[in-house]
Amino acid sequence: MPQKRVFTQSGLPAGGLGGGRKTDLKSRVTCVGCGQSRRLTFHHLIPKKLHRRPHFRRHYSKADLNQGVMMCRPCHVGVHRLFDEMTLAKSMNTAAALLNDPRLQKHFAWVAKLRIKAEGLR
Repeated sequence: MPQKRVFTQSGLPAGGLGGGRKTDLKSRVTCVGCGQSRRLTFHHLIPKKLHRRPHFRRHYSKADLNQGVMMCRPCHVGVHRLFDEMTLAKSMNTAAALLNDPRLQKHFAWVAKLRIKAEGLR
């Protein structure tokens, strides 16, 4: 029987991310954006594409660059549709900033109303 994952308020697993894949969490826990219990994906607060740039290497530690929140796929896609990587890295690089943005709040409210079929359940 798989071990149940416990998540902190920031959306990260309490024991860290472990060795498993970040995007394939079998256990259903609450999405940081919409609050629904769905499969989650890991959203880097500073997009990985920008981790190799000198500005981010100088100003952030590796631990800071790898911080993120757990979001369901529809919320995650919405974040990346509304903001480009540089905007996410410079002004939307905290969970609070994501949750307090009016456009994202509207998107998260819409996603919360969606009826998504449960994957992998028979």
